[in-house]
Amino acid sequence: MNAISPANSSTDDLAAWIARGRTAVLVIDMQVDFAAPHGLLGCHGVDMSAVEPALAAAEQLVSEARAAGVPVIFVGLFTTLESDSPAWNERIRRRGGDPDTDAALCRVGTLGADFYGPQPIEGELVIEKTRYSGFLGTDLDARLKALGVDTLVVAGVTTECCVDSTVRDAFNLDYHVFVAADACAAYEADIHAASLKAMALNNAILTETSAVAAAWAVK
Repeated sequence: MNAISPANSSTDDLAAWIARGRTAVLVIDMQVDFAAPHGLLGCHGVDMSAVEPALAAAEQLVSEARAAGVPVIFVGLFTTLESDSPAWNERIRRRGGDPDTDAALCRVGTLGADFYGPQPIEGELVIEKTRYSGFLGTDLDARLKALGVDTLVVAGVTTECCVDSTVRDAFNLDYHVFVAADACAAYEADIHAASLKAMALNNAILTETSAVAAAWAVK
């Protein structure tokens, strides 16, 4: 899906909107269990082919952010038996699944929780969450405010789940939100497109990695 640009916007407009000093990049749930063929979902037969180009775009986005001096924050799911949601487990049971195996995504201390694609470097913030949104039950909002950030450029998987949930919460917390559409992915193209459309209608501006890079190149 092509980015939906705001009417009459330009690279100069975007450069002001995502200027250094006010903006951070969020990379959401690009982890082995969600994004790698050898992760838990891949081993259960989920096709990861749609994720591969998003990983590459996210790596470029992260590289451009670092070059521009824009903070990069990695948000990941890190679960334990104790952190598993009773509602989530019961939902699995009601759908005929087994929470003991189907809920074991991104377990702390396992390969599945490792970041996949773009990797945090020393000094970059990693937010560990146990629910869909990067803001729920974490100090992400306080950390962003401490950095003076009021604007987010978001990448990650999956578009309709943890990306969407984080974007909605960010907007409700009064952040200006831009979604790098090419650096996000869902496992089904129609779900990805529908989620992007919903975010564009309600709480974010869609952009692309190349447009973000061009904006940060503006002096």
